[in-house]
Amino acid sequence: MSTNLAERVADKRSRSHSPAVQSNSSAQPTLVQFVQRMRPEIERALPAHLGGADRIARIALTELRRVEHLAESTPESFAGALMTCSALGLEPGGVSGEAYLLPFWNKKTRGYEVQLVIGYQGMIKLFWQHPLAAGLDAHTVYEGDEFEFEYGLEPKLRHVPARGSAKGQPTGYYAVARLSNGGSAFIVLDVDDVEAIRRRSRAKDFGPWATDYDAMARKTAIRQLFKIIPKSAELARAVAHDETVRRDASPEGLDVPGDYIEGETVPQPAPRGAEQQVVEDVPAQFSGWPEAAEPGAEGAAA
Repeated sequence: MSTNLAERVADKRSRSHSPAVQSNSSAQPTLVQFVQRMRPEIERALPAHLGGADRIARIALTELRRVEHLAESTPESFAGALMTCSALGLEPGGVSGEAYLLPFWNKKTRGYEVQLVIGYQGMIKLFWQHPLAAGLDAHTVYEGDEFEFEYGLEPKLRHVPARGSAKGQPTGYYAVARLSNGGSAFIVLDVDDVEAIRRRSRAKDFGPWATDYDAMARKTAIRQLFKIIPKSAELARAVAHDETVRRDASPEGLDVPGDYIEGETVPQPAPRGAEQQVVEDVPAQFSGWPEAAEPGAEGAAA
């Protein structure tokens, strides 16, 4: 048997007419039914401002059809990721940029598990829940910008962005937080710093790192900044569960950091607008619901 994941997946697809594979495919829609059964738990965990469990269930079903291999993931990891999003008040899926549900191949269990990646917008949203929060900024620094900073007892940061074609290529990223008690803090990362952190990520070559690199680079600066500023309980939990797998969907599971898995991925995104056949059996009560639009779908692609 091949040890290369891409070859294993290709071999699996080439045997799609075998009885064993047909039996496995017929079982896949149960994950959609699983979302349906989770609605009461989602409702209990969900903050009121997110619009109820029906909205989260609809987004979850959209993600199951949109993200390749997500429907093949274990119900436990899918439930854990969805419940974490619900408890933190974050919308899963790439539309809002708050959180992403990404399937990972677990080498030990030889199956897909869902890894939760908190997005740039999600981190900012949770920061504002702290009573001391007064301001949070994250920016990209380009070659043509006037930029200088200094750490120490009297830290300084000055950034005058260039415009138009004078901007050039990115040279760094930074995040600045201001607190209502008058305190402030900032962190600056150059492109090599960001790349070193990206390479350590299990999702370094797909998901938001592939589609929204600049936002993920700014999120990286924000995450580093969060190490030195006060955090709300929700933000601390988000940092603990970011890029991990949670298999315990109970309320107590939110207070236990998720697991980092030794896995690998096959970067084969489904064609734009395509849906996975294994989840076409959508429960009747969800039929006719509008699906979440792709980022930029209302206009030209970004």
